Amino acid sequence: MSFKQKKSKAPLNRTLTLSPSEIKSLREKLLTFKNKVSLQQIGNKIINGNIFNTLDLLPGNYIDLLFIDPPYNLYKKFNSREFKEMDDENYEKWIHSWLSKIIRLLKKNASIYICSDWKSSNAVYSAAKKYFKIQNRITWEREKGRGSKTNWKNCIEDIWFCTRSNNYTFNLNDVKIKRKVIAPYKTNDGKPKDWEENGRDNFRITHPSNIWTDITVPFWSMPENTVHPTQKPEKLLAKIILASSNKGDFVFDPFAGSGTTLVTAKKLGRNFAGIEIDEYYCCLAEKRIQLADKDNSIQGYNDGIFWERNTLQNQKESQKNPGK
Repeated sequence: MSFKQKKSKAPLNRTLTLSPSEIKSLREKLLTFKNKVSLQQIGNKIINGNIFNTLDLLPGNYIDLLFIDPPYNLYKKFNSREFKEMDDENYEKWIHSWLSKIIRLLKKNASIYICSDWKSSNAVYSAAKKYFKIQNRITWEREKGRGSKTNWKNCIEDIWFCTRSNNYTFNLNDVKIKRKVIAPYKTNDGKPKDWEENGRDNFRITHPSNIWTDITVPFWSMPENTVHPTQKPEKLLAKIILASSNKGDFVFDPFAGSGTTLVTAKKLGRNFAGIEIDEYYCCLAEKRIQLADKDNSIQGYNDGIFWERNTLQNQKESQKNPGK
């Protein structure tokens, strides 16, 4: 473990960090093993290990929802480890090297979501279609991103939605979006047409599409933020977990990072497990899971509804007046 806090945080910086004493305590909660394990042993645990040494030791036929956020095909430093860019063919071979080992862990009605950026999206699709039925491609707006003087700013990522069969879970009503009405039409008798009156602001409950523009990437003032360089937002995982699993189902993440999949699964009443090779990130994930016992809120998700980005005031009013 090599991560070091470089400087003290600003007063409003809520980024989650670990003290040496916390690391020592949290390390004891992590799961490591060299022999085959049972489902009971891995349930709701973070496995600190190498994916290639671990997958063969896991039980079979237990995963309801698989979320995979692998390193994209570019250079990226993850704490003390580095991932280096490959040519497209070798990157796809790398995906096959671990994806082929995961198949036996999945239930026949399992759903699978695999993340990618624009450069790695084709390789992910090519690998996934050899094992699964491709149902859709979700593109979500990552509003942060570096600009360029010679190219378009890169601010989107893809998530390939796959299933093992045509029999799978999809809870549409759990992932509808509450969207502000710009042009509030009314029927002839003066009643709202497909929208709700809510005092100053009017909203419509709409079906979710495969374009997600309501996601906020964690940043320094958000309590879910960590030092992990490619952390996914809890709201993004909440959409996937609610849509493609039921309470009590088993959610698995083989590249767990700082634990967003696992902590969101816990907040939503699912069982979970994940693999992460970096001990510091494992400890961050364990701390987040423990904090979820005290606070199971998910930013942007209130009263069973996903709110559009930048509607925080409406969320606060909803919490104060849950009957509205």
